[in-house]
Amino acid sequence: MQQINFLHLTIELTSGFFALLIITKVLGKTQINQLTPFDFISALVLGELVGNAIYDREIGLHYVLYAIVLWAVLIGTIETITQKKKSTRSWFEGRPAIIIRKGKLDYEAMKKNKLDLNQLQHLLRDREIFSLKDVHYAILEANGTVNVLKTSEASTPTNKEWMTELPAEPKLPLALILDGEWVEDNILETEISKEQVLQHIYSRNIPDINRILYAEWNGSFPLYIQTYES
Repeated sequence: MQQINFLHLTIELTSGFFALLIITKVLGKTQINQLTPFDFISALVLGELVGNAIYDREIGLHYVLYAIVLWAVLIGTIETITQKKKSTRSWFEGRPAIIIRKGKLDYEAMKKNKLDLNQLQHLLRDREIFSLKDVHYAILEANGTVNVLKTSEASTPTNKEWMTELPAEPKLPLALILDGEWVEDNILETEISKEQVLQHIYSRNIPDINRILYAEWNGSFPLYIQTYES
């Protein structure tokens, strides 16, 4: 009986493996390279179906293959619809959102896409961007990645091409205020105090830090500041 079970499991796993391989080839590489939230959920559901089918003794091989083929048909149907009807793409695949426009954070777009400033900073660091002021445009893609168009200043040639002497060692940009609140750990990393920051903020006609969406320290004043109003 145990040998029969192992044989049955081997047949189901092998069949499921090759069926998934064929389906992946049919659907195309975009299913992996451009994984949208819809594709992600579909893959989870398929994995659950196949897993339950393989390890449930009461479910045969035909159920495994049926689940895979049905999933492929549904995904293929959606792909066909989105290719022929442009109006359905935003609903099924999502749409890109501009979250930084001409150097300014679009707070409403960030809220709509459930993206906070810490997540945005992480995504920008993945693009080797450590300061928001180096970003002219930033687009949140449907698959959750961020593509960036840098400012002209940040896109200049290297120091070796333009300078005979290298500049001083650059400072790591640090966010001192996020969402109207102090970032205590970052303040400790700097050589300035909250009092100095507040004096600078008041000199910019900003009455309180709760008006500030983002404030960044780059080693010297003035701070890079964006308020909710801007």
